[in-house]
Formats: sequence, C-alpha cells, structure tokens
Amino acid sequence: MLRFILYRLLQAIPVLLVVVTATFFLVRLAPGGPFSAEKAVPPEVLRALEARYHLDQPLSKQYLSYLGDLLHGDFGPSFRYPGRSVDEMIFSGLPTTAELGLYALLISLVLGTTAGVIAALRPNTAQDYLPMSAAMIGICLPSFLLGPLLLLVFGVWLEWVPVSGWGNVPGDKILPALTLASGYTAYVARLSRGGMLEVMSQDYIRTARAKGLPEWVVVVKHGLRGGLIPVVAFAGPAFAGLLSGSFVVETIFQIPGLGRFYVQAAFNRDYTMIMGTTVFFAVLIVAFNLLADIAAVWLNPRLRHQYRRPAA
Repeated sequence: MLRFILYRLLQAIPVLLVVVTATFFLVRLAPGGPFSAEKAVPPEVLRALEARYHLDQPLSKQYLSYLGDLLHGDFGPSFRYPGRSVDEMIFSGLPTTAELGLYALLISLVLGTTAGVIAALRPNTAQDYLPMSAAMIGICLPSFLLGPLLLLVFGVWLEWVPVSGWGNVPGDKILPALTLASGYTAYVARLSRGGMLEVMSQDYIRTARAKGLPEWVVVVKHGLRGGLIPVVAFAGPAFAGLLSGSFVVETIFQIPGLGRFYVQAAFNRDYTMIMGTTVFFAVLIVAFNLLADIAAVWLNPRLRHQYRRPAA
C-alpha cells in the first residue's frame, strides 16, 4: 500500500506543475489587467502599482518567483483587495464551501446508492426504469437551470425556504445542497446499479443463495461490499468536484463561499486569487482522488495483492 501511495504522489507532481504553469500564463494572456477599471488610472499610479506587485518584471521572472512562493505555501497578496492575502481569503470561504459540498455529497451517496441498488435488484423492470430515468434527467439538467427552478417553485411560489443566504436556518441549505447534488446523485445511481449487477451475477452470490440465506443478507452482507467499489472510487473525485464546481450554485443562492471569490477574481482579473484558487482546487482533486484509490484498493483484495511488496 505504501508503494502505491508513493507512486500516486509522484504522479501528482507533474500534474500540479502543468496546472500551475498553464493557469499562470493563460490569466496573463487574457485581455485587461488587475488594475484596469472604468475610470482611467494615471500612468504614474499604474507604474507604481505594477512595481509594488512586481508586474513590471519579465514574465519568466514572475513565474519563477511565484513557484518559489508556492513551494512555501504562499499564494501571494490579492491585487484587488489591498491588505488581504489570497491564503486568508481562501480559508475564509473554504468552511462554507466545504459544508455545502459535504451536504451535497451525503445526499448524492444516500439517494444515488439507494436508487442504484433498488434498480439492480430487478433489472429491466419498472423498478429499474424509473430510478434510472430520474438519474438521466439529473445528468442532463445543469445546476444553473435546476437552481432557479427550485428557487421559483419552493422559494417564490410555495415560500417554504429562503431564496438566498447561508445562515443557521436549515432551510437556507436545502435547495443549494439539492441543486449541487443532483448531477452527482445520478452518476452514483448508475455506478451503484452497474456494480451491483456485476456482483450479483457472481458465483459466490449464487452459493450464498443456495445456502438458504435471506435475500437481504445476500445483498447487504455479500453484495454491497463489492458492488459499491465503483461508488467508493467515485466519492473522492466527486467531493473534490463538488467543492471546485460549487461556484455556480454559490452565485445563484448568494452563498459567501470560495466559489464566489473565484468568480469575482475572474471578473476583477485578480491574478493571484485566480492562481491561488485554481491551484488549491487542483490539490484537492489530486488528494481526494488518492484517498478514493486507497479506499478502493483496501476494499478489493485483488488490488491489494497487486500493490503488495514482492517477497525478497
């Protein structure tokens, strides 16, 4: 297992380097700059600002300087919010984004796994077609369309929940979590159905049934462990995707999370904020992918044997 973890960590280094390099040069190729505004800035003020943030240096020197700061865990100062560092802004918005992502992940796993297992128990019947049709709708319906629809129905027409905000009231969190979870719930349902169909056709399942075990014991005790391996492998990347993809939902529901900082940074051409959030999200995706792969190896004896250290 240690060899597997080290191997995946070594793979992550070039991936993160490519993300940093591509993002660094792409944001600087975009038109405009962090100090562009509707009101023209005097040339001497613009030169002073560029000198303060080292934007007057050659691009290659800026890149190497940023890499050096990044190795020390410093994302740099925000260009548009004087006196605030990117690290401070990221970690101020992260708890809200993580809470929203956790709620959405729990909804996805519970609803998706339940729907997938129910569909797999009676394939090619109405019990299979109904949840899988709902899953297909969840995949096809984007969050920027589902969110306003839920707001219109449950917030405006029925007035059951608030239409925006993120406070201590549980109603504030229901619609954003459901909106963010919809697509992932559909993927979990399809993955769990496929995994359970494959496992339930194995010889050891037929043997368990031949011994006279109740069907629920066969499904829960023998089927779920192997059938949900695809879901476990998907859970890590899904949580990272929920965190990094929440900016649309946060914008729709006016949630003060990390996603809104990311959107504002793109509009403001805040180079360091765009870089910091992109790199942070990339690290999260790599980390959660690694955790999901470790869980999948632990659950699958064949994979554990594959990565076991060879005997001397």
